[in-house]
Amino acid sequence: MPDEAVEIQDYLLQQLASEGLVDPQVAAEIQEEHRRTGNPVRDLLIDMEVMTEDVLLDFIARQMGTYVVDLAAMQVPREVAKAVRASSARMYSVVPVEVGESTVTLAISDLPRPEILDELNFVLQRDVNYVVARQEDVRKLITDLYGSVSDSVGDMLVELEAELEEAGDRLTTSASGSVIDLEQMANQAPIIRFVNLVLYQAVQDRASDIHFEPFEKEFKIRYRVDGALYEMAPPPRQLALPIISRLKVISGLNIAERRLPQDGRIKLTIAGRPVDFRVSTLPTQFGESVVLRILDQTTVQLDLENIGMPDDIYETFVFDITKPNGIIIVTGPTGSGKTTTLYAALKRLNTIEEKLLTAEDPVEYDIEGIIQIPIYEAIGLTFARVLRSFLRQDPDIILVGEIRDKETAEIAIQASLTGHLVFSTLHTNDAPGAITRLIDMGIEPFLISSTLEAVLAQRLVRTICAHCKTAYVPEDDQLSLLGLTRDQVGDRPFHFGAGCKECNHTGYRGRRGVFEYMRITDPIRDLVNQRKPTLVLRDKAIEMGMRTLREDGIRCILDGYTTVEEVLKYT
Repeated sequence: MPDEAVEIQDYLLQQLASEGLVDPQVAAEIQEEHRRTGNPVRDLLIDMEVMTEDVLLDFIARQMGTYVVDLAAMQVPREVAKAVRASSARMYSVVPVEVGESTVTLAISDLPRPEILDELNFVLQRDVNYVVARQEDVRKLITDLYGSVSDSVGDMLVELEAELEEAGDRLTTSASGSVIDLEQMANQAPIIRFVNLVLYQAVQDRASDIHFEPFEKEFKIRYRVDGALYEMAPPPRQLALPIISRLKVISGLNIAERRLPQDGRIKLTIAGRPVDFRVSTLPTQFGESVVLRILDQTTVQLDLENIGMPDDIYETFVFDITKPNGIIIVTGPTGSGKTTTLYAALKRLNTIEEKLLTAEDPVEYDIEGIIQIPIYEAIGLTFARVLRSFLRQDPDIILVGEIRDKETAEIAIQASLTGHLVFSTLHTNDAPGAITRLIDMGIEPFLISSTLEAVLAQRLVRTICAHCKTAYVPEDDQLSLLGLTRDQVGDRPFHFGAGCKECNHTGYRGRRGVFEYMRITDPIRDLVNQRKPTLVLRDKAIEMGMRTLREDGIRCILDGYTTVEEVLKYT
């Protein structure tokens, strides 16, 4: 049967399908939903009523040759908790229930892959036995035994640092250390635990990036949360090489190559949910600097309704992306959410009747039903070359990650003229600037005016933490910085975050977009054909109803979403 041929990649689904407990077609649907939302497979099986949690737990217990326990009715002494560190318990979603001289029994609620079982044996340095329990009971016992996350991380770092210091002699090596030495260092239990802790904490803190930076006398680790960098307690400097080697091992990079930049990817399950990390290494004066971009699909909103567009822009944008042909450009600096907006648009258009092709550098999120091609310039696979091939693949909608040169722009225009809808991005400060940038690349104005449908400029501003949000009356000088008068504001208060535990005392939690949407209407087409400068295009767009980024930022201030400082910084 063709249905049976569906490749099931999730381990739990594989086992259920092979035992005939889940229909292959249902398994494929669950796998697709898992990829789309990032929700764990075990949760989807229960939520979609494929099986109850009790039936699933019985299956997991049979697979592992063990039994199901009622964790809520068990008394687990606090001494038992010491057999497993808090970071490991949280990272792997396991909790110790019994300890022998050289053994530990862990309660689990999901079916672990064989490599995770091997890693737990190695990290815990004991023989590990398993029992199976309800997920809610496992989570509750982890919290009861180890406290809240913030309580344990500081202690965990101190404890690990002492252990790392003790292991320091065997974990340091000369710059000419062999591949075997590096692999041995990277696979030391303290190093594995330390790297796991850093990744776990970054995901818990909603970080978008983790920076590992070796300097002459220190080794810094920083997280980027809501666009701002925060430093964590640094590990000893001599551990930079083993920690970076560990990151390279798990991302499949060449650990012996330390003179050239490398790119890789890590796929992990952290606290029961799948997380992708994009890895980039860069050789520096004092060792390799490594940056991990965290791609956690459970925290990214790929729905147009959820990205914070004002109603009028949302309605116009949704109308424009359903046009049969033309070019729509999203513009803004790196990290302004352009890719998320475009993915949300593609997701809206991703139906069985449409063929969608994307060329990206790199592919950030896998979207089921869309053919996504990563750009690889080292072998000549450029945007222009991929785009040229796209036109022979009979697509309806094309996404070009970025228009970087005249050749790419010309092929995008050609695609639009031959009946395709094309999405792309540019790095410009505002929407009208996109037109000037295309003309500067050498594109004829009449081609731009006949194909370009709209330009969306956007920025991300941090939103005020809901737990410590505080109202105040703005001073006149603050209003003048925004170009507002007291009469315009009236008695509407402004807000700021006082700082609390929920937001790490920053006053901010999360980000939202501010937008500037310029539709290419006939009056603007006339100005483009006359090669008018950005300022003239901008004035005409404002005259025709366009709100600038600054004006949309002011809307966010008055609605209580963000602060004056954020809007002044980003618009």
